[in-house]
Amino acid sequence: MVSEDKPSLRSPIGTHDLCPPDGDRWLALGRLFAETAQRYGFAPAATPVFEDAAVFAGVGAATDVVGKQMYEFADRSDRRLVLRPEGTAAVCRAFAQHRPPTPWKVWYQGPFFRYEAPQAGRFRQFHQLGAETLGTDDADADVEIIALAARVLADVGLARVRLLVNSMGDGDTRAVYAAALGEHLSANLDRLDPDDRAKAAAAPLRVLDSKRPATVAATADAPRIEAFLSPDAARHFDRVRAGLDALGIDCEVEPRLVRGLDYYTRTTFEFCADALDSAQNAVCGGGRYDGLVEALGGPPTPGIGFALGVERLLLACDAEGVFDDAPAAPAAWVVDVTDGAAARDLTETLRAAGIAADRAYDARSMRAQMRAADRSGAAAAVIVGEDELAAGTVTLRWLRDPRPPALADDPQMPVA
Repeated sequence: MVSEDKPSLRSPIGTHDLCPPDGDRWLALGRLFAETAQRYGFAPAATPVFEDAAVFAGVGAATDVVGKQMYEFADRSDRRLVLRPEGTAAVCRAFAQHRPPTPWKVWYQGPFFRYEAPQAGRFRQFHQLGAETLGTDDADADVEIIALAARVLADVGLARVRLLVNSMGDGDTRAVYAAALGEHLSANLDRLDPDDRAKAAAAPLRVLDSKRPATVAATADAPRIEAFLSPDAARHFDRVRAGLDALGIDCEVEPRLVRGLDYYTRTTFEFCADALDSAQNAVCGGGRYDGLVEALGGPPTPGIGFALGVERLLLACDAEGVFDDAPAAPAAWVVDVTDGAAARDLTETLRAAGIAADRAYDARSMRAQMRAADRSGAAAAVIVGEDELAAGTVTLRWLRDPRPPALADDPQMPVA
């Protein structure tokens, strides 16, 4: 008997399937990020998709991530676990557990989860590429991590990207500034968007992170944090900007840039893609978090890092036409007008030689197989007929340029 509870044939709300040819873009982006990160001295790392709920307490109880967006559940032993909403806290937990030598420079990739309203470039399951440096508070580490992100975005091919930077100062800076900002917000409470008013007293810095028009207008004349920076924090920020300038990386100081998580100290930054709507145009963001490892129970350890949002970055790439090229295609399509066994064997021989090759599985006429070869986008059709089989050769028919050297240099290939 067929159950009436049939599964939905749509992916859950806020998620999406990755189907060809989109997978080629994801693969290319992942490879580019990995190769670039490793050129900068970062090694790959991975953490579990779910963590103890306490790991993300340092993100901030007043933030939307902790207060509203975490997927939290109890396992069969009644342990409180969450699907990871971001990567930095998990990497810091791994550092505190394993105590590696410092500086510890790692990169990571994977899915993350937040229960929020889906919209263009924002999902409940989303993917990030990230990098973290733990164990140094040198401003040059900030410059390096920003330079890595800038290099990735440049090599991807995005042209319309702006770098915004700010300093959150140290602990003393934040306390004094939060008090001054709180006074301003209290005096302008009725001008704030209703959804932001509750944050004004509990988490005034979070109000600056709001993109709601009423709140943006109400905080336009709010005190700026740079006036409250301690001498050490000001020197650190000056060194970061000087380092970026020395590397030819343009940046804009944005005093509203506080990022959405509570663990940030001193440097914060975002890369914004101007091809996207201004309310959702941050494709990469990060900053320094000098107290997070200690808050998790580890030793006092400064750190800095960033995360790049894959879905939103690819949205920006689409807007700029970065990936307008045709999807990846096999170099060779094997056409077999014998019994099909030769195609099977030759296709595997080509693959073993490092040549991307494919074939049709069902016995069809040569004309039908040639049409399939052309549709595949292959550069060449490698034809095996009775004459070729007897002679131990193949016939190579070029379909398009460019011609892969591995095929072009040896048009008479033996049949396996």
